[in-house]
Amino acid sequence: MQRWRGLTEVPEDWGRSVVTIGSFDGVHQGHQLIIGRAVDRARALGARSVVVTFDPHPSEVVRPGSHPPLLAPHHRRADLMGALGVDAVLVLPFTSEFSQLSAEEFVRQVLVDCLHAQLVVEGPNFRFGHRAAGNVELLAELGGRHDFTVEVLDLRITGAAGDGAPFSSTLARRLIAEGDVVGAAEVLGRPHQVEGVVVRGAQRGRELGYPTANVETLPHTAIPADGVYAGWLTVGQERMPAAISVGTNPTFDGTERTVEAYAIDRVGLDLYGLHVSVDFLAYLRGMEKFDTIEALLDRMADDVKRARELTDAV
Repeated sequence: MQRWRGLTEVPEDWGRSVVTIGSFDGVHQGHQLIIGRAVDRARALGARSVVVTFDPHPSEVVRPGSHPPLLAPHHRRADLMGALGVDAVLVLPFTSEFSQLSAEEFVRQVLVDCLHAQLVVEGPNFRFGHRAAGNVELLAELGGRHDFTVEVLDLRITGAAGDGAPFSSTLARRLIAEGDVVGAAEVLGRPHQVEGVVVRGAQRGRELGYPTANVETLPHTAIPADGVYAGWLTVGQERMPAAISVGTNPTFDGTERTVEAYAIDRVGLDLYGLHVSVDFLAYLRGMEKFDTIEALLDRMADDVKRARELTDAV
């Protein structure tokens, strides 16, 4: 899969494309259906599939300070798209100047002149151009002028998380913020993951017999609600069952919110300075303040037991 940043990196001899455009935060199940359809149609047409996305999130440029919590960083989104069979991912730097492009200018510069679009696949709520003036109806009209067609997919999620509502990153973010990582996984199609570098903390876990990886998460990451979770800690290619704590460690009067993962039954791990990821499988309990260290240790032992059982069952 090719990865481009900006229109100038697209090869001049790039042929006809089947394109889909969006932020694609999290590459959730709705995104997967759209991208998968673009890949399938490209193969059928003898064209190549391209996903167009933006960095930073458009809201941060249009309304500074409104950046939504991110479900996945750009490099992971690209990896997830590549796994779906995409031929190329084009990341467009979203600047104030770029935000001023009219819908017609956006179509001409990106879809027509650069990517030579043959077909564009989108969801029904797709908007584009200055002040989000363009919609799928206008896109189809412009396609008629510029020799490309438009296919619109209606995307809905069933089950406890969605109840027939459309797939959306907003829904996934809300479920994560509530600690409902099972519901979020229904939307995402996989457990929610955060990543970052392991940094030194207070090292209380080590003193208590449960050494944790204190993960300095990436900016704007969607962090689950405070509490204890079962999941996995991944270092390189090694995925280890873990008990995960999110919160301020109220037993020790902490004030800084952290994500800490204890790799179950692993001894002697030295992860400081390493880039790791943490996947959230299930919510175990809320964050509590214990009166004694003994009470805390009893609860931690129970947390680890439950986390081990849950991860073993997957």
